Amino acid sequence: MKNLLVIVLILVIALASGSLFVVREGERAIVIQFGKVQRDDATGDTRVFAPGIHPKLPFIDSVKTLDARIQTLDDSPDRFVTSEKKDLIVDSYVKWRIEDFARYYLSTGGNKMQAEALLKQKVNNGLRSEFGTRTIRQIVSGERSALMNQAMEQASTSSDELGIEIVDVRVKQINLPTEVSNSIFQRMRAERAAVAREHRSEGQEQAEVLRADIDAKITVMLADAERNARQVRGEGDAAAAQIYANTYSKNADFYSFLRSMDAYKKSFDSKQDILIVEPDNEFFRFMNDKNGSRDQ
Repeated sequence: MKNLLVIVLILVIALASGSLFVVREGERAIVIQFGKVQRDDATGDTRVFAPGIHPKLPFIDSVKTLDARIQTLDDSPDRFVTSEKKDLIVDSYVKWRIEDFARYYLSTGGNKMQAEALLKQKVNNGLRSEFGTRTIRQIVSGERSALMNQAMEQASTSSDELGIEIVDVRVKQINLPTEVSNSIFQRMRAERAAVAREHRSEGQEQAEVLRADIDAKITVMLADAERNARQVRGEGDAAAAQIYANTYSKNADFYSFLRSMDAYKKSFDSKQDILIVEPDNEFFRFMNDKNGSRDQ
């Protein structure tokens, strides 16, 4: 008897637990009954269960819990072609959430990865269409917002069949393919190198012109200085000669005596010098005669 009561109690607990389900905050739930999504008898709309505890028929109803929050689809960058037939690597992301839970479940089986794969394909189709009608200059010069809005409109129209609402589509980054970027970099580097060589040659040319101009000015200045020096030296020599002449004319004998004394002093200043001169030479006339007479 006790065993029977235990079995009945276990069955009651199992039936009680199987007749209730819990929906957490941020989630919504739909009930599948005999393979069909349960709908409201009055409106015919899908019954979506909000967070809380709800009843269900045990062993008949199956509950599918779905995330009702805004999701972010941020996958790897894709390659798009512009109207100029130029390739671009575009990195974008999509903000989305479930709008029709029954349609979402029927189209994706409630699998988030499958839903995002289908959504990414639809968003990329919209982006590919918008990129294909614009040039690179238009894309990077201010039409990115219009491009994203139009791509979101196209993707929203096609995503209704998935029961998904696209909240936002954003392009994070636009790059050129690696091989194109390398070729552009090499071309820009060659152009900059050519410009640098041109600037260097122009600088060297200007430096040569300035150097030649300065050398010419220096040559003229040196020539003027040399001319002025010679002129001053000539004037000094003329003045000195005039002074000598005036002095000599005043007392020729005394002047001759002084000049001879200076000559003796300079000639015999060094004790190691040897001077061989005849005794009656004109050089020794003041040594032979104090009056400097030339006749012995």
